[in-house]
Amino acid sequence: MSNLKEILINKKICKSVWFMRQAGRYLPEFREIRSKNKNFINLCLNSELSSEITLQPIKRFNLDSAIIFSDILMVPYALNQRVDFVKDKGPILEEFNFKKFLNNDKISFTQKLFPIYKAIQNTRKKLDKKKSLIAFVGAPWTLLIYMLGVKQSKEKINYKKIKDKEFEVNLILDKLNNYLCTHIENQINAGADVVQIFDSWAGLILPEDLPNYCYIPNLKIVDFCKERKIPVICFPKGINEGYKEFNNVVKPDGINLDYDIDPVWAKENLLNVVLQGGLSPKVLLLSDKEILQKTKKYLDVFRELPYVFNLGHGLIPETDPDKVKKLIEFYREY
Repeated sequence: MSNLKEILINKKICKSVWFMRQAGRYLPEFREIRSKNKNFINLCLNSELSSEITLQPIKRFNLDSAIIFSDILMVPYALNQRVDFVKDKGPILEEFNFKKFLNNDKISFTQKLFPIYKAIQNTRKKLDKKKSLIAFVGAPWTLLIYMLGVKQSKEKINYKKIKDKEFEVNLILDKLNNYLCTHIENQINAGADVVQIFDSWAGLILPEDLPNYCYIPNLKIVDFCKERKIPVICFPKGINEGYKEFNNVVKPDGINLDYDIDPVWAKENLLNVVLQGGLSPKVLLLSDKEILQKTKKYLDVFRELPYVFNLGHGLIPETDPDKVKKLIEFYREY
């Protein structure tokens, strides 16, 4: 085991494993809590339960890092845009009001998210000091997609709406950046020691718009973190070979690979950065033999590089916890 913060800072070749969405719906202990707490926003704002959920996979699997149980959409919520999580539909946000958005301030924003910071404090007290506690934010572009309600499917957005309001969009991205940096600083002050930036919908950006909508917003947050010596991992999901330019421009401490990135290509093209993840979460739905074969491919490619074992997206609800346990054991024995 090695501390994630130490790996990111020193780019050491060490064993470290954690999973995105490791505290979530695939765990029976989480489902028990969730069944009694129907409102997802309220659950994220319950400091005691949020901390308990964060620690569930640590207790079960002894993973090397905990990631605080929360959601990227807590930021729009704190900016006074109503957010509802509807079963089988996902998050639904009320219609965006530009004037209302501009009327926000950092004091009320911080107050609305205070229970998250309290949950981080609670978790840090209970977590082994050798283990990292990961805070996270959604990247400005990804939050914008939800806030403007432009997502039409997993592969398509109403791009015309964004281009027609380009001045307004750029102002929203800039303002979001400021609030996200505040949220990061508050989480670090509460006890987190690593930050991951999720740009989950970066793959929906046209190639010519990647600098403006993806690289620059992520760069601003990464620079903010570096000025404060906060180790930062970026996850620009879906941008394919744009990963290379992203890494060269943004220069994060770590970069999470999605499952469409060929690990050999990543090894050859993503330099001076700690690589993380890559394995498809759907692999965990296969037989034990197939899981270990596909896992070994990643481990063989990255064995001589600083690499954090993770997935190319979050664990999915259908995952059998026993398969997760076997995967972790295989990784550690490897």
